[in-house]
Amino acid sequence: MILIGDINQWWETLTSAHQVFWFIAIIFSVLFLIQFILLVIGFDADSGSIDHPGDVGVYEHEFSALSVRSIIAFFTFFGWTGVLALNNHFSVWLAVLFASIAGLTAMFIVAYMIFKFSQLEQSGTLNLYNALDQPGEVYLPIPGQGKGVGKVHLKVDGTIREVDAVTEGEALKTGTSIKVVEIMNGNVLMVEYLPSPQESNAS
Repeated sequence: MILIGDINQWWETLTSAHQVFWFIAIIFSVLFLIQFILLVIGFDADSGSIDHPGDVGVYEHEFSALSVRSIIAFFTFFGWTGVLALNNHFSVWLAVLFASIAGLTAMFIVAYMIFKFSQLEQSGTLNLYNALDQPGEVYLPIPGQGKGVGKVHLKVDGTIREVDAVTEGEALKTGTSIKVVEIMNGNVLMVEYLPSPQESNAS
């Protein structure tokens, strides 16, 4: 009880700006720690799924700063930099400026690391050329005429994989059978609709 009373007394002595920075720093530091623990045990916070050995999972083929990890990194460094700035008697505006610079720096560093690690992991775990001419099934809908990327499930090297895919034909909805016809840059598959045996016989 004495400790709680001391904390409350200390909190009340802080300015509103100082309280905001402390609040952000504490909350996002806890989230950062939780995220790190989940990463260690194999949970991918950005994709929301458990990584299994040999699975491709969800990869970021294009550099993006807007991921769960990078946003948490931004606010963690934003909060602590603001706290340190105010502790050193900087003005609130300078504290916000320095905190924003530190947060953005951390955000882009983490985003770049995620991007590079995803490239290394994907290139090291899957030889997509073994997927050529292989049948599969659409997992996330694929827009038609190459206008967007979806995802497919297919068996490669004896394991079911989840891989980004595009198509030059009509849009393919979830559950549609497909065949891989080309391996494109960025480890994206070009796929086409695969008729069922009944449809092939009818034609």
